[in-house]
Parts: sequence; C-alpha cells; structure tokens
Amino acid sequence: MSESVPVMWMRAGTSKGGFFLATDLPADTSARDALLLRLMGSPDARQIDGLGGADPLTSKVAVVRLSSRHGIDVEYLFLQVFVDEATVSDSQNCGNMLAGVGGFAIERGLVQAEDGVTSLNIYMVNTGQSATARVQTPGGQVSYAGEARIDGVPGTAAPVLLEFRDTAGSTCGALFPTGDTVNKIDNTPVTLIDNGMPCVVIRAADMDISGKESPAELEQNTELKTRLESIRLQAGVLMNLGDVSAKSVPKMNLLSEPCAGGEITTRTFIPHCCHKAIGVLGAVSVATSCLSEGAIGFEMVKQSTAEELTFNLEHPTGMLAVVVRRKHGKVETVANLRTARKLFDGHAFT
Repeated sequence: MSESVPVMWMRAGTSKGGFFLATDLPADTSARDALLLRLMGSPDARQIDGLGGADPLTSKVAVVRLSSRHGIDVEYLFLQVFVDEATVSDSQNCGNMLAGVGGFAIERGLVQAEDGVTSLNIYMVNTGQSATARVQTPGGQVSYAGEARIDGVPGTAAPVLLEFRDTAGSTCGALFPTGDTVNKIDNTPVTLIDNGMPCVVIRAADMDISGKESPAELEQNTELKTRLESIRLQAGVLMNLGDVSAKSVPKMNLLSEPCAGGEITTRTFIPHCCHKAIGVLGAVSVATSCLSEGAIGFEMVKQSTAEELTFNLEHPTGMLAVVVRRKHGKVETVANLRTARKLFDGHAFT
C-alpha cells in the first residue's frame, strides 16, 4: 500500500507548489529529498508520475514550522525540486512561494487569525532574513478571493503584502559581494548583487540581444546560454557561493530599456531556463542595482530623489512592482504585492 503525506497545494505569486508542515516530513534531509522527488515526479522532463508541472516555477516546496525566535511567528524553508535532475536545492529563497506561507500557517493552526487582516512575521531559513506578510482574514478566516491582480496570473485574488527586511547580503555576505558595483567577467560588465536573491545583472546589449525576445526565443539561443553559464560559474565564486554548477543561484538578469511604461525591461534565467516573469526577490535585487549609482541599470533608469517610490520591472508576461523606501539615497526596505490561492488540501501519495 502506498504511503502518504499531508500537503496543501497552492499557487503563490507566479509559482506553484506543495506546502508542508516540517513535522509531516522526514527529519533526515536525504529521506526528505527522496520523498519530495517522488512526489514531484523528478527526474523527468514531464514529471508525468508526480505532481510537478514540468517547469521550475511549478516544482517548488515550502516547509513551514512554528518558530521560537523572538518576534517571529513561523519559519519557512524553500526547496527547489529540479524537474529533470534528481536534485532538491535549498540554496536560494523564493518570494513567490512566501506569498502562500501566511495563509498556510493560519489554516494549519500555527497562527491565530485576526478579524480583517492578519500580519505574520516569517523567518526565511534559506537566507536568515525575515519578512512580514499581511493576509486577508475577514471573520478570522483566510480569504483567497479578492480584486488584486498580478501579471503572470489570470484573474484576481486577495492581496498579500510582503515587506522584506535585512535583505542586503543575506546569502553572499554583502549587497555587492566583491565590494565593487561593476565587475568584468569574460570581458562583459556585470553587477554582482544580493538584496534577498543573488543575481548577476547584465545589459542585454552586451550579450548581443535586444532584451525584448520571448522566453522561447532565448531558450533556443544556445550561444547566449553558453555565455551566460560561463559568467554564472565564475560569478558564483566571486559572490562567495563557491561552485554553483549544481545550484540554482545566482540568477542571471538581462536588462534593456522599458517599452510598456515600466522603469526597466528584464529577462531572467533561473538559472538555465528563461523565467516567464521574474522572481520576487530577484526583482528586489535587480531594482536595487538599477537604483545604485555605478551599478548596471543605473544609467538606464530615470532616477528620482524620492525616499519612497514604486519601481516597475517589465517581464515577458507583464510587470512586477517593487515599493522601495530609501534613506540617504540607499535602499532600506522593499515591499511588493502578491496573491495566492489554495488549490487543494489533502494527502499526496508516494
């Protein structure tokens, strides 16, 4: 008889995956990873024998536990389950999956809901940083229905506001891990930055593309992908990440001039597939690069002296807005609006 494990499947931001209580998964990391690979159906390009959606954005896992940390409600570990490799990675965070953590924690009874809006302080285990999520809870019940809309997701849902703190250098040890705003790798100017997500920021023109190509077009550009991987492997060492050949970071971000009313246009590799949108924390790092004098993107953006501004990043399926608060010209806190929806709640079978 097949064994089963309790799980809630959610669409969170522009991602989708399984939400588990830590107590429902094996404590041993190897056993946990083997279970998750089996549940997702990896390794297999179609993930036909599992719940994964044959795409990195739909092969994700959130592991949540009650926290004993001061000022923290719950702890969230993000796991990227590779599609066609037998790999489960905890080397990065995921701001999209974070959008579902609050609702899941309330529904599982880890946090008592308030009438109206419930604020949760969430510790992100992968990077050691924290965030506040504000979840809609009319009548003390999580509501996923609402009028908020985010690009990359059809329809509308209840808004989930995410505010990030202490993100600078959360993985690499410093906002600019090399101490420079621009480095050269393979004779290409790059900005190596970590404001919640380790990213390599490059002008699209420097990679001989316009930056307006579709993800499908970029996926077929083998020369581009080879050049990006060469830069990524070298950047990993410079960013204190070590050998990143089997890691999903750093993310590779190609910038070009905006064309739909935003501040910048992005094309992101995560790291080998072209993202159909852009990750939440990746967007934070890219926006910070564009707002930091001397970094890649700064000269491409119309700069403002406002202490609080909304920075819109165009991506292949729309736009993602990052609310930036600055102090003395430096990015201090960032927030953005996401949505989430519960898809099913029950048991997954191995």
